[in-house]
Amino acid sequence: MNKVTKAVFPVAGLGTRFLPATKASPKEMMPIVDKPLIQYAVEEAVAAGITDMIFVTGRTKRAIEDHFDKAYELENELALRHKDETLELLQNLLPRNINCIYIRQAEALGLGHAVLCALPVIGNEPFAVLLADDLLDAEPAVMKQMVDVYDYYRCSVIGVMDVPHAETASYGIAKTNPVAERVERIEAIVEKPKPENAPSTLAVVGRYILTPRIFHHLESVKTGAGGEIQLTDAIASMLIEEQVLAYRYLGTRFDCGSKLGYLQATVDFGRRHPEVGTAFSDYLSRLDQA
Repeated sequence: MNKVTKAVFPVAGLGTRFLPATKASPKEMMPIVDKPLIQYAVEEAVAAGITDMIFVTGRTKRAIEDHFDKAYELENELALRHKDETLELLQNLLPRNINCIYIRQAEALGLGHAVLCALPVIGNEPFAVLLADDLLDAEPAVMKQMVDVYDYYRCSVIGVMDVPHAETASYGIAKTNPVAERVERIEAIVEKPKPENAPSTLAVVGRYILTPRIFHHLESVKTGAGGEIQLTDAIASMLIEEQVLAYRYLGTRFDCGSKLGYLQATVDFGRRHPEVGTAFSDYLSRLDQA
């Protein structure tokens, strides 16, 4: 199989948990300090050697396209004001060899449907899927870790973590058998099971590497939880034909699809920010002492 050079970013969701902030602006454009969530996800893909970024968008997501596009007027204004450092930052938002491709998802029919929308661009190649809601802080980048696993085993790889038993209904949950350190073979996987029905507490996070065979299963799978086409259900169907591995990634996950997770990420990244980190940490220390 080919190397993983393409990544799908499903960004057509409505972001209802952050209304009214997301009424006119995509949730993926919400900033953690001074970078939007989608940029963190794209940078993670770039660090894994991926060059083709495929954004599956909706009708309210134009800001994502604008963010990664060239801003002639803004760059000209910065040049006139001799703000060279900021200008260089904007001009190097992405490496020169990165391609951005945008596909419109006409209806919000679920994560599986969003991935299926990318079929014309993916073709018969393995590809990554990254959900910007899941901000994964790691070195090396989590997707780089997963690409290394894929390169060795040459099969689909799903990022996973353990969650409290009471929270299984919020995740896809996998039943696995060990293969190597941090790598397990998935024997079964189910979308959002109630705790009493969950096969384990090993939860899928928003990172996938999938073989192109997944498209066959996405086209034939029935609608699942929430009346949507679930990627988890298609992976469960694919287990009959192909090995799928679960990878317990090294890193810290911030669930930026929730208000608490978003605030936690903002504080954590803010403390380490090269420009304001020290002052922000001092401010937080004073709050603790108040």
